[in-house]
Amino acid sequence: MPDALAPDPFTAMAAQLTPKRAVSYIRVSTREQAQRGGSEEGFSLPAQREANKRKAQAMGALVVKEFADRGESARSANRPELQKMLAYLKEDGGIDYVIVHKLDRLARNRADDVEINRAFEEAGVRLVSTSENIDQTPGGMLLHGIMSSIAEFYSRNLANEVIKGMGEKARNGGTLGKAPLGYLNVRARDENGREIRTIALDEERAPLIRLAFTEYATGNWTVRQLAEHLNTLGLSFPPTPRRCAKPITATRLHEILRHPYYKGIVTFQGVEYAGKHEPLVDSQTWQTVQTILASRRYGERQRIHNHFLKSTVVCGQCGARLSVQNAKNSKGTIYPYFVCARRCRLHDCAFTAVLIDVVEDRMSDLYRAIELSAEDRAQIEHYLHDELSQIEGDKAKAVRSLTTRRTNIEDRRRRLLHAHYEGAVPLDLLKEEQAELSTELNQIERQLAAYQADAAEVRQHLTQALDLLEDCHRLYRAAPAHLKKLLNQVFFERVLVNPLVDEEGRVILPGDGTSDGANAGGPADTDAAGEETGGEDSAGEEGGTSDASGGGAADPDTPVLTSRPIHLADTGSGTRLSALLTPPFDQLASPSLHAAAHTHHLQHAAQLDNSTTPPAAGGTPMSSTIRTTPTLVGERCSTSGTASQPVSTGEGLDKSWLVPPAGLEPARP
Repeated sequence: MPDALAPDPFTAMAAQLTPKRAVSYIRVSTREQAQRGGSEEGFSLPAQREANKRKAQAMGALVVKEFADRGESARSANRPELQKMLAYLKEDGGIDYVIVHKLDRLARNRADDVEINRAFEEAGVRLVSTSENIDQTPGGMLLHGIMSSIAEFYSRNLANEVIKGMGEKARNGGTLGKAPLGYLNVRARDENGREIRTIALDEERAPLIRLAFTEYATGNWTVRQLAEHLNTLGLSFPPTPRRCAKPITATRLHEILRHPYYKGIVTFQGVEYAGKHEPLVDSQTWQTVQTILASRRYGERQRIHNHFLKSTVVCGQCGARLSVQNAKNSKGTIYPYFVCARRCRLHDCAFTAVLIDVVEDRMSDLYRAIELSAEDRAQIEHYLHDELSQIEGDKAKAVRSLTTRRTNIEDRRRRLLHAHYEGAVPLDLLKEEQAELSTELNQIERQLAAYQADAAEVRQHLTQALDLLEDCHRLYRAAPAHLKKLLNQVFFERVLVNPLVDEEGRVILPGDGTSDGANAGGPADTDAAGEETGGEDSAGEEGGTSDASGGGAADPDTPVLTSRPIHLADTGSGTRLSALLTPPFDQLASPSLHAAAHTHHLQHAAQLDNSTTPPAAGGTPMSSTIRTTPTLVGERCSTSGTASQPVSTGEGLDKSWLVPPAGLEPARP
């Protein structure tokens, strides 16, 4: 009687005749390798496939499925086809072998190699290499570990060598990788006849890329509008063997406009190098484009009701911002107006709509009013440089004196503390004396800090500001809209349109309207006459004003006058502007500084005359006062009638003109 537990001989024979099942895994690191030779898979993938099939046949196995990663690095296990293969092994459960051409096709990272082999063990699969003789014996496992470590070392060392070569190429001005749109990767021959890879202009697309920069630099386009315009002109990404030509999108155009390659710069690891390729735009145009892109970084849109003056002009009645509204006549002609946003919302402001064209003309007149003549600029610069020289001459003496005082105070503090420990000074007296000494010491520290300003830097700031004032009207007239906006932000804190005026024609700044008489919050502005104008409050309305020299609080119901603004009037349109200048232009454009500079010039000229010609007997010395006369409409206006004003001798000189113009700070090394 046959044993029931004995294996069926026919079943055993069938199992021996059934071939083992295997999967094949092949990989290349780059897509260029997968497309080399013009074929769909290049050369390496078919060679690996054939080697794996031959190995399977030699083992009597049948390749039931193939997984191929095209253009995937083995430094990471996060490869699509590898992950699919691991999932397939886990789900199928009947695979005997995983065949690879080399172990480095599977992993170039020892940690990934361990994880992948653990997955093979859990699935009951044996790893087979067509090039390395590995098995499950201790010697085979040791060889496997050594080969995996060598593969990891090779990968890391290769990466370092590639990075080193790329850095050297960038330092020599070479282009790294694929040429950007507008350029082509080409092969040429050097003077020795050797074939080299270089960069050439794409004759079809380079002019359109150049046009993109020049058009966007005008400030008249958004990135999306310009992308659509370039598409209509035929700009597109060149076709490849796998995809057809693609039109340019706003996102890709934004990347192009930001790319320094187009101004002749190559970058590697954050460092810029001068490139050997031909730039498509000059540095000035490229920088202008970056400025416009930065100003629109937070989603600024080119709306129909946007205008470059909106960030500068405010309502002269209540201080609220002005918005743009369009009006259409019976013929369909559209006229844009500035209207008070507060009046539109609350209907409690007397401001009437003003044509934007008229305000633009008055702004141009405003720049003409503050512009310096060459003679005025020379007198002011000479006067201020003399003041600076006097300040610098007294600096060393003052610093020595303050340093000595600081040392004496610190000695007194130490002696007081020692006396307290000896019981000679009680604690309450010690605290009182220490507080007084600390206050005096803080004052000395502030005075010493004020002397730390670099003289060369201060003179540079002064020259920059005077250069702008001397040429501001021409600059403003020639600037496009976005640069006019920047100029307005540099020169003006705000410009009031049709402000209230008193009987003498002086501007009444908009008050905050509070019953307690407190000024609105915000930084105050002090003019040459000592008057102070409030800043913006939390609600965005302009603050009230107070007279710093009046000796008391201003009546909240009585608007206080200021002589600081530049006033312009237009009798034809009835539109009047009043502007508050930003530091240092508020001081450089002030009549008091102009008068002091002119007097300094006359005194200097008189000294030169006296050095060559002795004064006549009984001659009258030059007066130390000057007479100022009222200015005409369209000129600088600060006082009415005539006034006697002492000449500044540097003592008490307002040093706010030492502050650099906003946005014009010198670059730091």
